[in-house]
Amino acid sequence: MNQTRVKLSKGEETRAVILKAALEQASLSGFEWLTIGSLAGATGLSKSGLFAHFGSKEELQIATLDEAMRRFSEFVVVPIMAVPRGLKRLSALLEHTMTWTERCGLSACPLMMAIHEFDDKVGPVRDAVVEHMHRQNEGLMRSIEAAKASGELAADTDGEQLSFELFGIISSCYRSHHLFRDKNAKLFARRAFQRLVASYAPPTIVAEPARLKVSEKDAPPPKGSRKNNSHGSKRSIDLSATRKPPVSR
Repeated sequence: MNQTRVKLSKGEETRAVILKAALEQASLSGFEWLTIGSLAGATGLSKSGLFAHFGSKEELQIATLDEAMRRFSEFVVVPIMAVPRGLKRLSALLEHTMTWTERCGLSACPLMMAIHEFDDKVGPVRDAVVEHMHRQNEGLMRSIEAAKASGELAADTDGEQLSFELFGIISSCYRSHHLFRDKNAKLFARRAFQRLVASYAPPTIVAEPARLKVSEKDAPPPKGSRKNNSHGSKRSIDLSATRKPPVSR
């Protein structure tokens, strides 16, 4: 089916150019460094032109954060919908989250930047970060619940706990990759993921030992009866009955 691309107005095109530059700057230097002045230089637009789209630095930061989430959805959420539900989709979610910034041309993850910059602050920007992170976590929880429903995770799996641990893997991967420049960061993250989901696997069903049918020959003799020899045909002989009495001197 042919899809008709909606043509943006001049104002929408300008806003898209600004947000693209803002997102690149936020991923490189952080959201606190976003200013009307710095973006005016990066985009070639006048400050007054930028103010027409964003009335304040705070409004610009929130709009840039919204754009980051839109791009995350485009490069992570949408592609994994084509993957079957369960552990395959959960694995794809991890894989796409680790690589989405590279695939969309960003130097680092702006969402991680926002978490570290605004976690101990108050105000509308922090509120926006919290809202977006809650939505992201809800998506992760849905994938976990789908894996439980498919039987690939134990029925008593604590979704909140597993979600917490999965985000820990992603955060650790981000730190190792960007701060330590560790080339094995993604490999370590994949290994950690496999070990983690294995710890939440449903218990293995242990089959009952097969009961062997005992033949009459091998069955233990009834109480009080004499035990047959190994061939089961001849009676055992009482050697005491053939013993000679001692000779008196």
